[in-house]
Amino acid sequence: MIDAPLPTVGRLVTREYAIASPGIRLPAQRGELLARQEDGLGLHHLVWRLGPGWRVCSSAVLGGGIGPRAWILNAQVPGGYPRLDPERHLAEIAAAQALEGPGAGLMTAADVTAYTVADDGGATATVTSGLGVRGWAAVPAEGTEGPLPPGTVNIVVVLPVALSDAALVNAVATATEAKVQALVEAGLDCSGTPTDAVCVAAPDPGDGPGEPFAGPRSRWGARLARAVHAAVLEGALRQS
Repeated sequence: MIDAPLPTVGRLVTREYAIASPGIRLPAQRGELLARQEDGLGLHHLVWRLGPGWRVCSSAVLGGGIGPRAWILNAQVPGGYPRLDPERHLAEIAAAQALEGPGAGLMTAADVTAYTVADDGGATATVTSGLGVRGWAAVPAEGTEGPLPPGTVNIVVVLPVALSDAALVNAVATATEAKVQALVEAGLDCSGTPTDAVCVAAPDPGDGPGEPFAGPRSRWGARLARAVHAAVLEGALRQS
């Protein structure tokens, strides 16, 4: 544990831990598991320090869409999340970790320390699974609006090859298909939770076209699918 003075941003206090438990497996691609204190609660987050030259396609709360991203943050928040400014909250956490440049930030009420990782031929998937609130995507309209209860399966995929814009979008779809396959195989009657999010990171193609396909039968889409499937399945079996 680092004993230096803690940086403070608003209500947020961040402390970095060297977590050496044999039950913790660090992600293969630049992932860090960090801990922080917020309002007296001990919480965790995962950080990918990608650096320059990377693009991310995501449905993230902060920095969603397609574009250059220098980092990805998956932050644990309390159940019954009380704040109404999640983008600002994620930016505070990122600033406390000295993350610079554009990034993508996700949130989850799940235990981030229980994340799962799988790699297939260089495609690495890291998943945090909160499946307490789950269901099928297509359901009858309820006619009500309001904050959704905590759940969230967050998927972060890192690929070593550049993808075209279309392939990046295809990769998100492939990851989602693999997630649903894993949930069904785990015996869960659902396609996910109402707040699931996906990030796919790949090198910027520069002046080149990048890989044109990332569907489940393409070379890199197949690897991505198997990695996501394995990581989601492991997390889901713990909760089934």
